[in-house]
Amino acid sequence: MRHVIALDVGGTGMKAALVGPDGALLHEARRATGRERGPAAVVESIVGFAAELSTLGLERYGRSAAAAGVAVPGIVDAANGVAVYAANLGWRDVPLRELLSTRLQGIPVALGHDVRTGGLAEGRIGAGRGADRFLFVPLGTGIAGAIGIAGQIEAGAHGCAGEIGHIVVRPGGPECGCGQRGCLETLASASAVTRAWAAASGDPEADAADCAKAVESGDTRAAAVWADAVGALADGLVTALTLLDPRTLIIGGGLAEAGETLFTPLRTAVRERVTFQRLPDIVPAALGDTAGCLGAGLLAWDLLSTEVTA
Repeated sequence: MRHVIALDVGGTGMKAALVGPDGALLHEARRATGRERGPAAVVESIVGFAAELSTLGLERYGRSAAAAGVAVPGIVDAANGVAVYAANLGWRDVPLRELLSTRLQGIPVALGHDVRTGGLAEGRIGAGRGADRFLFVPLGTGIAGAIGIAGQIEAGAHGCAGEIGHIVVRPGGPECGCGQRGCLETLASASAVTRAWAAASGDPEADAADCAKAVESGDTRAAAVWADAVGALADGLVTALTLLDPRTLIIGGGLAEAGETLFTPLRTAVRERVTFQRLPDIVPAALGDTAGCLGAGLLAWDLLSTEVTA
């Protein structure tokens, strides 16, 4: 069976897969990123993991992988195949495409940004399937975004499009790692809700999931924390939809696991804030933590399609 190798590299774990022509996951594997061993060791782990998948594919399907796709965090130069910078992995200017292609006997390799790659999968085969314009927003440790247009992800002129987490929604608010104050991700990410609920509840071990459960049980302190986060999120999303006019707004990440505890008030808050704007469908992401891996597989198949067309 014709297949490609897909890798999704995170700060703590890596997901890898063999992906068929129809996007089916033929084989999945996971392992720790091992960032505590340093950036060089992380790169070797990625390349070695891909090589193992290559061997498995050859043994199982009688042919080598046709291509590979890899999604990584941080700043990515997809055109040149370079992982430019990732604070949580400690690397700079890693020629990852070249390293992978060399280890994988010269097959073509596509490199992508983790959130944009996950957005590609959600848009094509997940919650955004059939939408010509969508915005994918995962609410995790931070908040990022992927702008989908006609089945592709818009990276921007400098590879930085979609950074919705750094829209300032509360001027003078909490300090953000980017240097601004009041950025959306300081108020509405899963980590922001965790911090706020730990402080409000007096339990330093409490997290965003605990806050959601407390909201469901009628805890007024949790309700106040949740309402603040939902209000900030709605403000940021309305700014984004004013600029982008998406048909579908896909919300993913850890905070979206709260289900309707998040989506019911969020839809209401966005609806209350729009004036002339057309309200998009606001839906939960469908692919969970497999989105990045599936998206990496799509990048690899796209690479082959491009080569055939060329």
